[in-house]
Amino acid sequence: MYSDRFKQFIEMWQKDFAIERSMNEKVCVDRDGKPIPWYTYPAIEYISQFDYSDKKIFEFGTGYSSMYWAARAQKVISIEDKPEWFKKFAAEFSAPNWQMRYCDEKQGYEDTILADKEKYDVIVIDGKRRAECAANAVKALADGGMIILDDSDRINTSQEYVQAVKYLRDADLLQVDFYGFCPMNNYTKTTSIFFKRNFNFDSLYTVQPINGLGNIWSMSRKERKQFFRKQEYPLPEENTEVK
Repeated sequence: MYSDRFKQFIEMWQKDFAIERSMNEKVCVDRDGKPIPWYTYPAIEYISQFDYSDKKIFEFGTGYSSMYWAARAQKVISIEDKPEWFKKFAAEFSAPNWQMRYCDEKQGYEDTILADKEKYDVIVIDGKRRAECAANAVKALADGGMIILDDSDRINTSQEYVQAVKYLRDADLLQVDFYGFCPMNNYTKTTSIFFKRNFNFDSLYTVQPINGLGNIWSMSRKERKQFFRKQEYPLPEENTEVK
């Protein structure tokens, strides 16, 4: 028998995080059906606070994250090396500010980021040869920017990830790890973000952090009281200075 509190917990994951749909349909989408990256939910919520309207994004790896970034950024370039996925994404995704580039076996996958001699505000490492990609990402990172290394918990079993993290930390980037569940999976992983020491992205909001998904402080006082009436513990004290 499940307790009422546990049922509320499951309902929150189903409704607010759309995790049931994500698992069953194998799609990375939020509760409104909009694309989200295959990062951990804590990482997604964190990066979603910032304004990317004047930012350039580069992705090693293509997917739902490409449309997530395209909806927010000035320019997005995504590299894909698998022909079947390139064909699939070309048919399913489109955005005027997004370019997907195919890199075959003869090309230097990790060197694609250096081709245009541009600097990028956000660089995502989520494809193959992650150590080599990390080394070149450092060269192409704009001042004040960040590098996202997904699946970074593989460092415990993979020398490739050991080397990737070493390249990023040796560049004096600040590492912050976001542990947790992610879309489509029924297990946890880690997404790490490496920041330039002068990271300077503007927030979309007047305060930081904002209330995350499932947070009771995004409810009205009446809704919070109704929520806690179903609980086995008392309503926490509220700060009446901020409504």
